[in-house]
Amino acid sequence: MHQAAWYDALPPQWTIAVSENGWTTDKIGLVWLQTVFNKHTKARTVGQYRLLILDGHGSHATPEFDRFCLDNAIITLCMPPHSSHLLQPLDVGCFSPLKRAYGHQVEICMQLGRNHIDKLDFLEAFKPARAAALSSSNICSGFAAAGLVPHNSERVLSHLQFKLQTPTPPASETVIAARQTPKTPYTVAQLAREYTTIKGLLERRSKSPPSPTEQALKRVVKGCQMAMHNAAFLASKIKDLRAMSVRQKRKREAPRSYIASGGVLTAEEGQERVKRARIADEAVLDKYV
Repeated sequence: MHQAAWYDALPPQWTIAVSENGWTTDKIGLVWLQTVFNKHTKARTVGQYRLLILDGHGSHATPEFDRFCLDNAIITLCMPPHSSHLLQPLDVGCFSPLKRAYGHQVEICMQLGRNHIDKLDFLEAFKPARAAALSSSNICSGFAAAGLVPHNSERVLSHLQFKLQTPTPPASETVIAARQTPKTPYTVAQLAREYTTIKGLLERRSKSPPSPTEQALKRVVKGCQMAMHNAAFLASKIKDLRAMSVRQKRKREAPRSYIASGGVLTAEEGQERVKRARIADEAVLDKYV
């Protein structure tokens, strides 16, 4: 079921498809080919043919899918199994940044007290994540890293070569000692230990404070500064939590309405259906007022 709330503030050129189990189907794959790939690449074709790189999913191997590609000068390139991390430009250059960007958006929601991401939350988080990850530079980098544009097979073959590496020598005693040097306190317990250290140094000091005392004092000051930064961060977090609470309250109070029982809708079509549904609801209300 398509929910009306999905289409608020959604880019008009986006398309949403639903299925019984949440997985893609042969029909959805064909509709994507016809209304998304073909629509958005036809006017940008350089030469006669277009290249469509596939990962071997069953929805890409139907007779209808193949016939549409043949009729529209689309060359399909199906990658060998378990090779998309080397050959698929999206995997090489885009999906990793997209995963990080989406994870960052989810992390923001989790910091604000959300422990469940529903479909509407996903759309709200995916929109800025997609804008950040699917940039022209990342897309071009993906095609270059896959050795496609510019064509360079060594970009892929070089990853298949085994290289011998000299084992890292064990750390020296000097390095080990350096790792044990006292660090800036990050917790109350660490701050208390630093205070004990300062107290002992002060008890043994002469007329002028020795160098260790000065270093310990600097660490305490830095720890206090970090506490102040944390307080400012918490104040900002509380503000964000309140804003999130307001949005969630509006979301709970908004009635859940459906505009389609299945299939595929572009954002523009969905927004038009939402508009017509609201006009119809207002007409019903006016009738009884």
